Amino acid sequence: MSPSLKAATAVGVLLLATACGSSNGSGSDASGLNPPDLKAQEKLGKTEGEVNLIAWAGYVEDGANNPDVDWVSDFEKETGCQVNTKTAASSDEMVSLMKTGQYDAVSASGDASLRLIASGDAAPVNTDLTPNYADVFEGLKNKDWNTVNDVAYGVPHGRGANLLMYNTEKVKPAPTSWSAVFDKGSEYKGKVTAYDSPIYIADAALYLMATQPDLGIKNPYALDRKQFDASVALLKEQNANIGEYWSDYLKEISAFKSGDSVVGTTWQVIVNAAKAEKAPVEAVLPEEGATGWSDTWMLSAKAEHPNCAYKWMDWIISPEVNAQVAEYFGEAPSNARSCELTADKDHCATYHASDEAYWKNVHYWTTPISQCIDGRTDTQCVPYAEWVQAWTGIKG
Repeated sequence: MSPSLKAATAVGVLLLATACGSSNGSGSDASGLNPPDLKAQEKLGKTEGEVNLIAWAGYVEDGANNPDVDWVSDFEKETGCQVNTKTAASSDEMVSLMKTGQYDAVSASGDASLRLIASGDAAPVNTDLTPNYADVFEGLKNKDWNTVNDVAYGVPHGRGANLLMYNTEKVKPAPTSWSAVFDKGSEYKGKVTAYDSPIYIADAALYLMATQPDLGIKNPYALDRKQFDASVALLKEQNANIGEYWSDYLKEISAFKSGDSVVGTTWQVIVNAAKAEKAPVEAVLPEEGATGWSDTWMLSAKAEHPNCAYKWMDWIISPEVNAQVAEYFGEAPSNARSCELTADKDHCATYHASDEAYWKNVHYWTTPISQCIDGRTDTQCVPYAEWVQAWTGIKG
């Protein structure tokens, strides 16, 4: 089994955040967001003996799922910090758990990160206290989803793009555009699949950004009412052709193997696993670009074990550990030095880890807020709560 398929088997049902993304690779400061005035820790103190984490499945492995997959035990031995992990299935769950004050750090996706910053549940992070941050790809630093007013609120963990996967025997010619699931979706009626999350509205907005420039969309997560309504309308039209909305990692693989799905959104790790199971699939980053995700380890403003949490954040982005996590989970590592240490020497090439030109066409998840994060000040944008409501209507 490939490392990606092992991860799928060990994790079982793997859900990423119902998340939101930012614009492209350009830096920003989440314009209009005014978080509480919290100060970052200035120096490390004595470690507290334990750390309580909230994480996506596959991010904090101690050998329990697979005895060969363990980057927690050495951390505990080296730091004296016992790791206690709560695995979360959604960003909403992560936000709720962080509000309890019982956890020290969280592996937040873009929709959770800005919510945690705005509410004061996440603390600014002094990246000088995480030496491995220096080796993080520049394309992941100081971004809309992890930085506000030039203040960092965490350390980047990894990244991935939301790709277009297709059955090579059924979908011809090979698609190069998201039109395959929007304008041409009727050709594959009942066999189109889409990610089951309110953030998928951004995928429609991204397509409209390229195909209907008169709408003036500059950022698929900064939509005024007209732009938002147009995106929702496109998805309601698409609904007639959808066979299944997927959130279950393994079910999408099964659907492409059986032929129940022939075209739709996916992640590179799913492509790899599907190919390993002999499904006739390929995937492409369409000409319009794509949405994508980058997770950030964030520190709770109420952390009872902040020194152990800092040790963990530095550990998880260290070259060797970040390589292990990225390969097991199926993503591009955040640490540039990790690419020399993956067991599969082609891993970073497969996931475009150092290809910043590739990532410039990926619009990372970031929370939609009423202040338009594309810089507009003369209008309000539709906040995430309304995206959630609209998604229910889209699915019918």
